[in-house]
Amino acid sequence: MPLVEGQPLRILHATRAPVGGIFRHILDLANGQADRGHHVGIIADSLTGGERAEQALAEIAPRLKLGVHRVAIRREPWPSDALVWAYFLRLVRRLKPDVLHGHGAKAGAFIRSKTASSDTIRLYTPHGGSLHYPRTTIKGMLYSRLERALMNATDLFLFESAFARDTYQRTIGVPKGLVRCVFNGVTADEFDPVVKAADATDLVYVGEFRHIKGADLLIDAVARLRADGRPVTLTLAGDGEESANLKAQVQRLGLGEAVRFIGHVKARYGFSKGSLLVVPSRGDSMPYVVIEAAAAGIPMVAANVGGIPEIFDTHTDALFAPNIAAAMADAIESALEDPAAAQERARSLRERIFLHFSQKAMVEGVLAGYRDAFANR
Repeated sequence: MPLVEGQPLRILHATRAPVGGIFRHILDLANGQADRGHHVGIIADSLTGGERAEQALAEIAPRLKLGVHRVAIRREPWPSDALVWAYFLRLVRRLKPDVLHGHGAKAGAFIRSKTASSDTIRLYTPHGGSLHYPRTTIKGMLYSRLERALMNATDLFLFESAFARDTYQRTIGVPKGLVRCVFNGVTADEFDPVVKAADATDLVYVGEFRHIKGADLLIDAVARLRADGRPVTLTLAGDGEESANLKAQVQRLGLGEAVRFIGHVKARYGFSKGSLLVVPSRGDSMPYVVIEAAAAGIPMVAANVGGIPEIFDTHTDALFAPNIAAAMADAIESALEDPAAAQERARSLRERIFLHFSQKAMVEGVLAGYRDAFANR
């Protein structure tokens, strides 16, 4: 039995796509666990992530005693999943991890499909994933059944928000295994202030270009504000599957001079390109961009969805109804009309992040969950 005082754990993190907040979360966890002397490894899809994922994994690889492993993992259920699972099982037999930590629905399924062992605990962090699909859709019904089938093959559920925990228990069921909530966290240097760029626009969006992230709603809100006589400007920092659609939308609405695309950039550089960050998500669990911006003291408004209210706490005046461009436009206008109030809210949020959303607290909370799961076995 591991977890003898001073004995390092062998921890294998698994994810499908090495992109976005999930990937950031895994890298931060892996670094923090390696700092504490544990032997860590990562397995991830080889089809996604591109050059950025390759660079990030190459940087962390020397610190990971269980190595970095890439294999082609399709997003949807696929015949090749059987081969991926066989590869995964061979890797587990060779590495002999004490902890199998699956992140996201697909990797979580591989982790929990392994036969139970008295020497290994199986963990699952959904990160939203299959929970975003409505139960009334075919995919939603399929994924909820798969989640329910795997639910009690899980020693520990680690949710990054109370929203994700409550959504899982409401739509899937209450697990027999342990359930813990550990907030995502940011590093100490992310509390340094960001200097606004000379060419900053009124608004900025930083994140992936996916339907669920709502960048199209933000463009509609900008069009509405400009039609009402407020000539706001917007920077869109990111890329993704919706890039072409968003650029076409900007041209269709005649916003070519008001909206610019700067591609994927580091979050803090993106924050510098606007006076007000807007988070227009249709759905989210515990988005890193909100925590990062709050740590840096960036004024922002965000959709009242998922775990975002858990970050904002009492600052509900900065939240707007999701999936409604008019509500977003009203929130943006209020923030721009009273920049002093927006800045004071940003200062207060920064203090809250410092107390409750640090990388150190996240790593320690996850390791405490591991210890509880071993004790429960």
